[in-house]
Amino acid sequence: MRALCTGTALAFLLPSAQAATDEIAIPDPLPITVKRADFGREPASRDARHIADWVVDSRDNLDKVFVIIDKIEARVFVFDADGRIRGSAPALLGSARGDHTVPGIGERKLSAVRPEERTTPAGRFVAAIGQSSRGEDVVWVDYDAAVSLHRVIRTQNRLQRLSTPTAKDKRVSFGCINVPTAFYNTVVSPAFSGTEGIVYVLPEIRSVREVFGSYDVDERSTRSDAALSASARNEPAASSGAR
Repeated sequence: MRALCTGTALAFLLPSAQAATDEIAIPDPLPITVKRADFGREPASRDARHIADWVVDSRDNLDKVFVIIDKIEARVFVFDADGRIRGSAPALLGSARGDHTVPGIGERKLSAVRPEERTTPAGRFVAAIGQSSRGEDVVWVDYDAAVSLHRVIRTQNRLQRLSTPTAKDKRVSFGCINVPTAFYNTVVSPAFSGTEGIVYVLPEIRSVREVFGSYDVDERSTRSDAALSASARNEPAASSGAR
């Protein structure tokens, strides 16, 4: 009889418990906040903005200052660790078009570097201040390839080339990145003082996504919104089919 009463009591209780469960409100998932770089009023190409936003959103810079070198536009952007622009300036770059570097080129004399080998290599580099063979402080971008970011060398009409509006005029170096002296002294040098930084040299032949494995922050935001919306409806998010 006790078992029968207990069973009867449970039969009455279970629907009530299920009803209470159904009334529990499940909070909506929080949207993902997309982070972007702050270029201020500096004009920049689509690729430069794409990489800067990806760096800030993914924190690929590891909380270090970072620099973007846009070879196609012949321009340098310096950011603090949080992605706020510190300054921008035109730059002189390798005279040869290409995203590669020749193995062992850093060991050669300049006179032994052929014209087609004078590239500024694309990629992500951990950079720091050091000394050049002239005894001047430079930011070493790729030490093995002897590629550095430094004050403009006053040869080959380089000062004049820096001031022209066309990027083609700025392809003149053996591979190093030459910037105006005032910009180096007031922006580049203080940014790297006592710390390493990350330098992103944008490609001119390959795509930025291929070189850096980056993503578009707007696309990421759209996919996240779709996933959240599907989750709220308790439905699977649409798949792109890509693996």
